[in-house]
Amino acid sequence: MAGGVSVVPASGYYPVSLPRVLPTTTTFRRKRKLSISATKEISARNTTSSLSKKAGDKNEEMERRSFKDYLEHSKHLLTSSDGGPPRWFSPLECSSTPENSPLLLSLPGLDGVGLGLSLQYQRLGQIFNIWCLHIPIDDRTPFPELVKLVERTVRLENQRTPNRPIYLVGESFGGCLALAVAACNHDIDLVLILANPATSFGESQFQLPTPPLDLMPDNLLSGVPYLLSLLTDSPSKLVMATLEKRLPLQQTIGEMSQGAISLSSYLSVMSDVLSDKTLLWKLKLLSSASAFANSRLHAVKAQTLILSSGKDRLLPSREEAERLKKILPICEIRCFDDSGHALFLESALDLVTIIMGCSFYRRQRYHDYVSDYLPPSPSKFKKLYESTSFIEKFTSPVMLSTLENGKIVRGLAGIPSKGPVILIGYHMMVGLELLPLENRFWIDHGIHVRAIAHPFMFKKLQENMLDLSVFDYIRVMGAVPVSPINLYRLLSLNSHVLLYPGGIREAFHRKGEEYKLFWPEQSEFIRMAARFGAKIIPFGVVGEDDVSQLLLDYDDQIKIPFLQSFYEEFNESFRKLRTDSPGEIANQVLHLPILVPKVPGRFYFLFGKPIETEGRKQELRSKEKSGEVYLEVKSEVENCLAYLKEKREKDPYRSILARQVYQTIHGPDAEVPTFSL
Repeated sequence: MAGGVSVVPASGYYPVSLPRVLPTTTTFRRKRKLSISATKEISARNTTSSLSKKAGDKNEEMERRSFKDYLEHSKHLLTSSDGGPPRWFSPLECSSTPENSPLLLSLPGLDGVGLGLSLQYQRLGQIFNIWCLHIPIDDRTPFPELVKLVERTVRLENQRTPNRPIYLVGESFGGCLALAVAACNHDIDLVLILANPATSFGESQFQLPTPPLDLMPDNLLSGVPYLLSLLTDSPSKLVMATLEKRLPLQQTIGEMSQGAISLSSYLSVMSDVLSDKTLLWKLKLLSSASAFANSRLHAVKAQTLILSSGKDRLLPSREEAERLKKILPICEIRCFDDSGHALFLESALDLVTIIMGCSFYRRQRYHDYVSDYLPPSPSKFKKLYESTSFIEKFTSPVMLSTLENGKIVRGLAGIPSKGPVILIGYHMMVGLELLPLENRFWIDHGIHVRAIAHPFMFKKLQENMLDLSVFDYIRVMGAVPVSPINLYRLLSLNSHVLLYPGGIREAFHRKGEEYKLFWPEQSEFIRMAARFGAKIIPFGVVGEDDVSQLLLDYDDQIKIPFLQSFYEEFNESFRKLRTDSPGEIANQVLHLPILVPKVPGRFYFLFGKPIETEGRKQELRSKEKSGEVYLEVKSEVENCLAYLKEKREKDPYRSILARQVYQTIHGPDAEVPTFSL
């Protein structure tokens, strides 16, 4: 039933297919008898999909709801309110979810409509079973009873799937509701995602004495929805959502006109249904919710992600996020500097990408970085690429690969399109090469590279240390913590895996150590590759010395007393890697090199000839034979580095200034030439 919703009573469990508009109380109660038959529908939906890319990804932009759709559907729910009790509904237009997907309970803002996630349904429906709470506009259920309502649903789901987490996603008022439920149910595995939670209502400019509302004239009261629409940036959301489509001018004007009509109609309905008593009740409910949640924050043990807006005109959300982070034991923050209060209704926001970037998606008690991963859709990758493309614009990477006959060509034609493949190479300073490599493989060759990364990129850091959000991009792109089991599982999925044997010792090298390999003496990946018949592709990359100069390395910084103690404390919180290895490879100390930028030069990549391991499983079980292949791979990486360092001297476009002149003449998107091969 396209575009419809499924509805259940608050005390019920399984959704029931009903028309888009919520039914009257009589119809609603009659439909409760259909709960058993509805389980068949849910089962059928849940068993027909997987976490792989959906064929519908190519039509994602067409299928995704717009802010205009949100206004239209909200208007339907407001005008058809039966005054009945709060109830759950499940969006039928969501993609079919895998059978073992966790339940996501969407808790509404103060309006109670429950459609706050409507712009996110298309993507969220691929990995969650979504239920949304609808609180009718005339409902007068006190906040503690709303907490019990959600709590009953949480406990029923936990009884059915005790080893699966339950997600509570709340915006504004819904954030208070999620925190209150978590405080009362710390024995249940809950994951909270809170957008501008209204726990800061007491500090809001709208925390005003309520009696004057009783004296407010009706003509002024009717203007409240219009004021709120301005404060939540509703008009600008319509404009930006239309402009992002990049339609012809006439069509753009037409869509904006239709959006303005929808907004006007929605606000008119809000003015009609929002009586003085209703508005007074809503404000009292919000005040009660804030007080209830704040008094129980100490009892919240759930994993929590707070999304805060920098331009929230209703609540001091940025400051509130920092306050909550200090109180909640497992809490991360992601800030959106240019967003307003209704964050989930921002057309550019993709909640799935945020969840993946924070490693907050899991289908069991512990996060599985391999099976719990959902790749970005093509349209989302395009947006991600646009946010990081400045690195490529500055460095204009030259990608070279080696064909089976040994010929070096420009581009990635020498890279096998089918896995399993292991890319083994040199790690430039602070991993500067990682983003261009990931991007070019996806764009030029349609290959999704999964990086093996240091565990510190996935662990919640202590207060005042490095912000973990800087690693969101590589986690969105599918990076996993380094471990033999993760490498095994990625190869079993025929993935293209990126592995740096030098690890952080190479990426955080000292002065004078650029382009020097710090590899362990013994092979760590050869026999694993042979087990799956994976191709090994050695590669080198140069250019770090053309974009920055290392001013203070680790040896320099530990001479400063407060930095020495800081790094000692910082490194104690992480599992040490390769502590039993001899030589410098065991000296894997995390620190932040101090770099001085240069006028950008250029990055150069050379991927060597693939080394076959297929059919050599028995042969490479031998420590001696696997060691020979290991030395061959290492030698090839060194050869690639030497080749690139020599050839770049002959590149007339090594400097960004020369490249700018070339693109000024031939166009900004023209591929800049390089040295002759």
